[in-house]
Amino acid sequence: MLNKKSVDDINVKGKRVLVRCDFNVPLKGGEITDENRIVAALPTIQKLINDGGKVILCSHLGKVKNGPNEGESLAPVAKRLSEKLGKEVVFAADDEVVGPNAKAAVAAMNDGDVVLLQNTRFRKEETKNEENFSKELASLCDVYVNDAFGACHRAHCSTEGVTKFVDTSVVGYLMQKEIDFLGNAVNNPVRPFVAILGGAKVADKLNVISNLLEKCDTLIIGGGMAYTFLKAQGNEIGLSLVDDTKIDYCKEMMAKAEKLGKKLLLPVDAVTIKDFPNPIDAPVEVEVYDSSDMPADREGCDIGPKTQALFAEAVKTAKTVVWNGPMGVFENPTLAEGTIAVAKALAETDATTIIGGGDSAAAVNTLGFGDKMSHISTGGGASLEFLEGKALPGIESADDK
Repeated sequence: MLNKKSVDDINVKGKRVLVRCDFNVPLKGGEITDENRIVAALPTIQKLINDGGKVILCSHLGKVKNGPNEGESLAPVAKRLSEKLGKEVVFAADDEVVGPNAKAAVAAMNDGDVVLLQNTRFRKEETKNEENFSKELASLCDVYVNDAFGACHRAHCSTEGVTKFVDTSVVGYLMQKEIDFLGNAVNNPVRPFVAILGGAKVADKLNVISNLLEKCDTLIIGGGMAYTFLKAQGNEIGLSLVDDTKIDYCKEMMAKAEKLGKKLLLPVDAVTIKDFPNPIDAPVEVEVYDSSDMPADREGCDIGPKTQALFAEAVKTAKTVVWNGPMGVFENPTLAEGTIAVAKALAETDATTIIGGGDSAAAVNTLGFGDKMSHISTGGGASLEFLEGKALPGIESADDK
């Protein structure tokens, strides 16, 4: 899965190139509030323009429930892209995506021109990966480039189906970077390899825990999911988040770690609160207790200072670190210290540091450590499935080198 042809391996001069991007940007009143995904797509687009390709861009936006609507149109993206590229990006505003406007715009293209199609999810066939829409998309191009890592774990028409009807399918720079960092970290890491998992639920990360135990040297578990492990060890966890149906699973994983000779680190102390903050950033009164000594009427919402030191120490010796999921309720300043401590430990190490998208990416960026990381993944769900060892359709379907 890791040795795929990229935009550097093809000649696109005079060819029509369909590029699947991830332009799923947040919009407020028709204005883009965070343009990171647009900026991330620019190197691939610029490369194809410079090489004389006719560049046709497509993406989904939002979760499109009730068919085409103005609130989920890609028109604002076309406008912002035009500004970023310093050239007009023609927006083909067909609700059927491959409609008369799109066909006319593509037919009129010169080398280096850029056209953006309407939201691919305006077609309900998209998410069902139906052949007719895949063929329509393929009819617009000679070459297909997938640069949407955030959507590559889904087999949709624009991420996988289209490749069946195009002779050449390759990955873009963003996708290549994800394959290089995430793929190599999991399949060919420089050791010692430390994996850090956090977030609320054990259930979300069942396969990730099992797969990473086989790959890493040390697995660190924090966040809400740690309390199910602590309960499985026989500890009182008070009102903390727990999944009682996964107690046996946690016991199995602890036994697996021991059998494989891997270190499994759990919190040794917890920052506890009486009542969950509402709103989430409201002031809270905290008390710190050892994990073996938590009161029955309090809830653990962050790792304590001893755990912060323990986890930071484990990171210091690593050569590769993958982190997915915060250590506590990081949206609250009082309950963010554990997540900050882990981010700081990663920022100060010489290891290759990879942040697996989603909440951990948001935390690292919000806390100001983003530029200190080797790689921050652009896909939450996709990076989790990568860490699970799953095959991702959007990568699998690209041509092998």
